[in-house]
Amino acid sequence: MAITFSDLHTESGVKSLDQYLSGKSYISGNQLTKDDIKVYAAVLVKPADSFPNASRWYDSVSSHIAPSFPGKAVGVRVDGKGAPVDAAPAKPAAAGGGDDDDLDLFGDETEEDKKAAEEREAAKKQSSKKKESGKSSVLLDVKPWDDETDMKKLEEAVRSVEMPGLFWGASKLVPVGYGIKKMQIMITIVDDLVSVDSLIEEHLTVEPCNEYVQSCDIVAFNKI
Repeated sequence: MAITFSDLHTESGVKSLDQYLSGKSYISGNQLTKDDIKVYAAVLVKPADSFPNASRWYDSVSSHIAPSFPGKAVGVRVDGKGAPVDAAPAKPAAAGGGDDDDLDLFGDETEEDKKAAEEREAAKKQSSKKKESGKSSVLLDVKPWDDETDMKKLEEAVRSVEMPGLFWGASKLVPVGYGIKKMQIMITIVDDLVSVDSLIEEHLTVEPCNEYVQSCDIVAFNKI
């Protein structure tokens, strides 16, 4: 059954969208579809934080769309009322229908569309291969606050940091003195995706990791 959203330029319209998206990733399932694009186009600005489901969905759709439009946007605003948005796939227009209102911008793909999509996917795969070609192996020294720091909790906190291109490896505890031990841990990174300095400054030495981690240093850095 078709799902209809109305007045998405108003707070009440965005509220209904937010309620619908509760517990859902996208409009029609767990993957981005043309339904999401239709609704996204009708939402004039990113929903406020008071609509967390709609705001999260808007960011997710934006992240999928952005790579297809590499040009620099100057920013525009669109005012005015929007027509209700039907989230069901549009039916092809009847033969001989020449009304502009019947134009389906999100209808079935043409052969040219399919070919263009295949070329984009091939380009993405090629780009991914190039990015992954540059990797480095890094050895980190992770130091606790004192001899009472739970080193198992410290390691769990460190390994809980996840990001694209970061792979945690083997670790070991090394005595420092006065009953204190530090953890040495290996990581492998994709150079174009991970900055070790940012990993340390923005993840390993701030909350929640800094409950256990006093400092973190690079011991060795080798290109693979």
